[in-house]
Amino acid sequence: MLKPWLTIVGIGEDGLAGLSEASRKALARAEMVFGGERHLALADIGDRGRAWPVPFDAAGVIGCRGRPTVVLASGDPFWHGVGGNLAERLSDGEWTAHPAPSSFSLVAARLGWRLENVICHGLHAAPFEALVPRLAHGTRHICLVRDGKAAADLADWLTGRGFGASRLWTCVALGGRRESIESHRADHYAADPAARLVTVALEAEGRAGLPRSSGLAEDRFLHDGQITKRPMRALALSALAPRAGEHLWDIGAGSGSISVEWALCGGTADAIEQRDDRAANIRANAASFGLAHQIDITIGRAPQVLTRLKPPQAVFFGGGLDGAMFDSVWSLVATTTRLVAHAVTLETEALLTELHRRHGGELMRVELAHAAPLGAFRSWDAVRPAVQWSAVK
Repeated sequence: MLKPWLTIVGIGEDGLAGLSEASRKALARAEMVFGGERHLALADIGDRGRAWPVPFDAAGVIGCRGRPTVVLASGDPFWHGVGGNLAERLSDGEWTAHPAPSSFSLVAARLGWRLENVICHGLHAAPFEALVPRLAHGTRHICLVRDGKAAADLADWLTGRGFGASRLWTCVALGGRRESIESHRADHYAADPAARLVTVALEAEGRAGLPRSSGLAEDRFLHDGQITKRPMRALALSALAPRAGEHLWDIGAGSGSISVEWALCGGTADAIEQRDDRAANIRANAASFGLAHQIDITIGRAPQVLTRLKPPQAVFFGGGLDGAMFDSVWSLVATTTRLVAHAVTLETEALLTELHRRHGGELMRVELAHAAPLGAFRSWDAVRPAVQWSAVK
């Protein structure tokens, strides 16, 4: 084992008084100490301190390899902090860490909330839309935000989403002499734009959240009519069997609805679409669900653009499938990859029938009809039949 040259220290608003003996010893022997200007002042570092550059860059820390060095971070450096960023760049044994209570822990302790039942968000480095997949009536959230203005912007965003009756607590400088906690209703929140070190606790009150089942209503998506309709989307996702951490190729993505629902299950996706206007719709849909970091959009034709993409665990053919494209995709994907294709034309149906003969899997014909007015009565309005083929390579 190497002797660690880097110590990552979590520091709170109480400064040196709240640090462990091990943290203080690391600071005493450090040749260089990195951190935010506030952290350096709290620890009274003096000339050995180096404030983080803006934008953030860890190169200065890495450049001190082999010399006693400390990084100061707020609370727990491995929860929405710099710790993970640094550890990913270092070898085992190069670093050690002494975390302090996180802002999430401090807020839960002040409000008496069970932290295991609270959803925690780093909205200081993510859009408010990151709340969308998990925001629902009765849920509790703790959100790191940049400052008092961001807290006000969050209150406005919640109000615009139908959660104006939600209760907010703005928690400032927790653990220090300036600590304060104030309660507000989101739609009546009066901002203190000068406030710093703000964490917002939220008890959501408003409309129901996103359904957890597959097949979201079409009106939740921006589209030009090119969208896998709700019943067929539910069947497609059932066959694709999304799992957290897995990757999807959504070929002929249209509105990106398949990619969005896949990402809501915890996976990532490459949405491949030829048309710029539809790619713009996919981008807007990914952003509105808080999933822009999970869905990459590639404008172009498959299979030409596929070789530069991350290998998938599942592939959905939403449009433009022909024999040559399928053969290319089949040759690119690994064994155990799940493939699902839909057809509404006789030509593509014939192709799926042949693929079923060659590769097995399941071939299913789906005929749907919706009740609709017929004069003074009602009748069945049939939807164009669709065929689904699903298989595992």
